Amino acid sequence: MRTYRELFAAAEFRALFATVSAQVAAQTVSGIALATLVYGRTGSPLLSALSMFGSSFAQVVGAATLLSATDRLPPRAALTGLAAFTALTTAALALPGLPTGAVLAVVLVQGLAASIGGGVRFGLLSEIVPPQGYLLGRSLLNMSVGAMQIAGFAAGGLLLAAASPSSVLLIGAALNLLAAIVARLGLSPRVPRAAGRPSIRATWRGNRELLSSPARRAVYIGLWVPNGLIVGCEALFVPYSPSSAGALFVAAALGMLAGDVLAGRLLPARLRRPLTTPVQLLLAVPYLLFAATPPVWAAIIVAAVASIGYCGSLLLQDRLVELTPPELRGHSLGLHSSGMFTMQAVGATLAGAVAQLMPPGRAMAAIAVASIAVSLLLARAFRRPSAPAAPDGAAPTQPHPALI
Repeated sequence: MRTYRELFAAAEFRALFATVSAQVAAQTVSGIALATLVYGRTGSPLLSALSMFGSSFAQVVGAATLLSATDRLPPRAALTGLAAFTALTTAALALPGLPTGAVLAVVLVQGLAASIGGGVRFGLLSEIVPPQGYLLGRSLLNMSVGAMQIAGFAAGGLLLAAASPSSVLLIGAALNLLAAIVARLGLSPRVPRAAGRPSIRATWRGNRELLSSPARRAVYIGLWVPNGLIVGCEALFVPYSPSSAGALFVAAALGMLAGDVLAGRLLPARLRRPLTTPVQLLLAVPYLLFAATPPVWAAIIVAAVASIGYCGSLLLQDRLVELTPPELRGHSLGLHSSGMFTMQAVGATLAGAVAQLMPPGRAMAAIAVASIAVSLLLARAFRRPSAPAAPDGAAPTQPHPALI
């Protein structure tokens, strides 16, 4: 498989694509609605950020205990059950009078359940498409995430202008239910990829092996920390401009989508490693302008330009696959996903806490300085040459330059 048309010719890929798209749309619509609801009740930037990104805190628990389940559960049943569970709990968040503490507890439970979702999805993708089509399929799913975030934030902003946050949460629950139905009807039943029962011991063993390599550790830190801190800046969009937060989120999603296309289709392979650090700096440096509290139109431009830098994660994912033996790649990508979401929650919480002490714009600039510092510290590690992991001494295959 070398073209998107060939991918969409596979009915099961179409079902997986539709399932992921519906889930991302549900997440974005529900996230902005919940952040608006909590901020309206409490006036707290910290609680607003936690309500939108706090579910990611549970990802660290899942990474330590549940990742072995990603290969030991039937994929169709796992994806259907996760989407249905998220639909039910999102509907519960819309209950009138639900205390803020209960809201945050539900959000954390959602995150714990979702911690195995990435591994299940990307492991199933490797079964649906042949090996040479995996990166192409992953790139198309990445584009779907960007497009659905744009549509979700835009729709969420419009819906919030016409309906209550609780009503918008119910729409998010319906989208998750749609994802569950598509997964159940569109995916084929498959046996688990690995035998045995999920266990904490198996999860820890895989995590230890993955983190034993200094090169992989540097890549994981680069994937988790700088981006997670900038997500913290985005978590302050609602306090920065409650009436224009939807436009800011859409601008950030547009920038991220443009960066994905730029890195995947236009950036030559020989430039990927040298440009990793500059691209990560691009993600953070524009947020320094928020210290001057720019007007909304200027803030929208800044958010869009900065988010192009998210394509640095694609460059690092490409290197992570290169550094990881085939038998651990599913676990490796699951660890990346869980760590990414965890650091997004940490970044959102840190940004919210800083915004308790200073205006949101200045808090964004302060968090951006931390992201810049981490990227500069990692620059030397990213410049070091590293031998790719390949089975039986075989030479690694190089992805097509057009793949994301």
